[in-house]
Amino acid sequence: MKKYIITAALSLFSIISLSAQSKKDAQVSKLYQNYIAIKSALASDDADKTSKAATEFIKTASTIDYKMVSEGNLNILRKDASAISEARNIAAQRETFFNLSDNMIALTKQFKLSEKPVYVQYCPMADGSWLSNEKQIVNPYYGKSMLSCGSVKSEIK
Repeated sequence: MKKYIITAALSLFSIISLSAQSKKDAQVSKLYQNYIAIKSALASDDADKTSKAATEFIKTASTIDYKMVSEGNLNILRKDASAISEARNIAAQRETFFNLSDNMIALTKQFKLSEKPVYVQYCPMADGSWLSNEKQIVNPYYGKSMLSCGSVKSEIK
């Protein structure tokens, strides 16, 4: 009888852990989708759209529980997104996007953000990386002037 109770308790604990994990992933996954919106706006050379996307990123980051992602990490992400949101020119937004991308890449390696692979892409001309949900290169650092500059460096599954 004890064996069954222990088995049942362990099974319940596993289910609770999985439930907490999927909630954590869902919150961070929404943050990733906000990040993709910033990247896409930068790639289309649209400073206003980039600013709005960064504001949404900040709102999402503010809803994430500190127990799931450390407060320090969230503060760094919010700081970068705030700088992007407040900047009114695309060059300043792109400059801060380097930091935001590096921090999001690190976060992405800790959480499952998507059922599909997440691609880490790199532009040697900008010497910067970014995340993408597709293999096709759409460069956020140069936008329309060099939209396809870069390559897929790795895949996070």
